[in-house]
Amino acid sequence: MENKEVENWDSFLAPYEQAVDELKVKLKGIRKQYRDENAHAPIEFITGRVKTKESILEKAEVRDIDLTRLEQDVQDIAGLRIMCQFVEDIHEVVRLLRARKDFKIIIERDYVTHKKESGYRSYHMVIEYPVQRIFEEKKILVEIQIRTLAMNFWATIEHSLNYKYRGEYPEELHDRLIRAAEAAFQLDEEMSEIREEIKDAQRYFSDKKE
Repeated sequence: MENKEVENWDSFLAPYEQAVDELKVKLKGIRKQYRDENAHAPIEFITGRVKTKESILEKAEVRDIDLTRLEQDVQDIAGLRIMCQFVEDIHEVVRLLRARKDFKIIIERDYVTHKKESGYRSYHMVIEYPVQRIFEEKKILVEIQIRTLAMNFWATIEHSLNYKYRGEYPEELHDRLIRAAEAAFQLDEEMSEIREEIKDAQRYFSDKKE
């Protein structure tokens, strides 16, 4: 697409929807391969979404993004979230993604090791993914967030509050959110300490079900 304002939003968003669908299938395939080998899968589950027209335009307005440069400057029109049980699984997923040949990693942001001031933790990647359309190959930017279930619980709540307060939290609420983020990370650390026992128990439970 040339650099011009979007006229047909269904056509504009279609390649992003295709990219999300294809990547979800591929990531679920990774999870299945681990489970077929009776090995611990670093991927617990995957979700994906494409931003709506309204959400894209709102972000462009807030960040002063030229409407002719949405494809280049809005990096999360297509988004995937990979949930992991343990912090160690996040690093394993990152390793797996870096080894793939079907897309190019453009940006990596490690908010697990280097948390945001708010307490937010997650690992972000922006990839360039080639989508095969009828008449062309279209390279789509997709943001992938990799986080534990505890990180995701905190981030989901924080996102809702951020939407309500537009980032201007009351001081007491801000302090509580930071404490909650640390509590969530402490939970992750405790689970990491006993992850081998947890994985053994999960294998035992899986064998009993079969």
